[in-house]
Amino acid sequence: MLVVEAWTHADIAPVAAVDLFDKCDSPRLLEYRAAEQLGLLPYYREMASQSGPVVMHEDKPVIMLGSNNYLGLTGDERVKQAAIDAIDRYGTGCTGSRLMNGTLQLHRELEDALSDWLQVESCLVFSTGYMVNLGLIATLVEANDAVFLDSAAHASLIDGARMSAGALRSFRHNLPSSLRHRLRTWHEKREHPGAALVAVDGIYSMEGDVAPVAEFAAVCAEFGARFLVDEAHALGVLGPDGRGTAAAAGITPDLVMGTFSKSLASCGGFIAGPKAVIDYLRIACRVMLFTAAGVPAALGAALAAVRIAQSDGDRRGLVLERARQLHAGLAALGYQVGGVPQGPIVPVHIGEDWDAGRTWRNLLDHGVYTNCAVPPAVAPGRALLRTSVMATHTEEHIAEALRAFEDVRSTLA
Repeated sequence: MLVVEAWTHADIAPVAAVDLFDKCDSPRLLEYRAAEQLGLLPYYREMASQSGPVVMHEDKPVIMLGSNNYLGLTGDERVKQAAIDAIDRYGTGCTGSRLMNGTLQLHRELEDALSDWLQVESCLVFSTGYMVNLGLIATLVEANDAVFLDSAAHASLIDGARMSAGALRSFRHNLPSSLRHRLRTWHEKREHPGAALVAVDGIYSMEGDVAPVAEFAAVCAEFGARFLVDEAHALGVLGPDGRGTAAAAGITPDLVMGTFSKSLASCGGFIAGPKAVIDYLRIACRVMLFTAAGVPAALGAALAAVRIAQSDGDRRGLVLERARQLHAGLAALGYQVGGVPQGPIVPVHIGEDWDAGRTWRNLLDHGVYTNCAVPPAVAPGRALLRTSVMATHTEEHIAEALRAFEDVRSTLA
């Protein structure tokens, strides 16, 4: 005989309630709101004009030293017209994934242009650069595999590694010896056969330093690891024809990643490498398969920018000339300047978060816009102002910005 025992909600022992939203009441959020009330919040600022060497902000013109528009192409008439032409032909959106109805002739032309420029077999365009690293690593790195990241790697590389089924290992920033040690240890201790992927940024977006990619490539060859270089901040600026840090070092990594949102004046990203790998990503990369294709205007603008970046060496020279001027000027004023003189990013180390916020605000009041970087974008105690230059900055733009830095330094002292 089946006996069913009756029960009610009252019979269930109460469980201590934990609200999912409790974590949002954090010290970090309190600091964010305090900075906002004091007028020191350097984030989510509204720009009132296109991203040129001078922009409208808070109803006044300010020198823009906080943009990734390294070649100054967002305002180029050829790039803007290409975006308009793409809208006229294809409309405002693709309304589908690349797999289904979202692939346009523009995608093919852009992928072919990038392949020719970077001298690789094949290329695949994604809707954003962040998606490239997420999808690539999550697709290729499976169980028993491992991905080795520089400790200063971009968040997209870290998140891609976390999404993968493999192990995540980090090595000390820009130290090939640390990578060698980590690879050797992993090979000795692993219980099952697996493959390794090593990923570095060509230029690091906050500190502005350049990776020793040739040395890393040699370590990868020693251990049979595949090598990915994220050229987001180097493409169009460094190397022969602006092909990035790997080309500048005379090496060919297994995979090259890049974005359109920096030198290429648009939005989107790509992965370039062997045709077999790229074709595999076309059918296996979930980030690609289940995301809408980039809008036609972005594709058209990026294609025009690629052609200009590849052929216009004068712009590359101007970027590096202005960066050297800014780097030397800031050092002469007594600022602690990082990065390298031959890169477009010139970080100014401040130290404490609130000091960085106050310096950022003072500079803005003096007509100069910079980026304020605090943890987790940088290590604790290493808050900085990230400045960057464009080919369209003039000597006078940089000189005026340096005068503002001088005035602000005397005020803070």
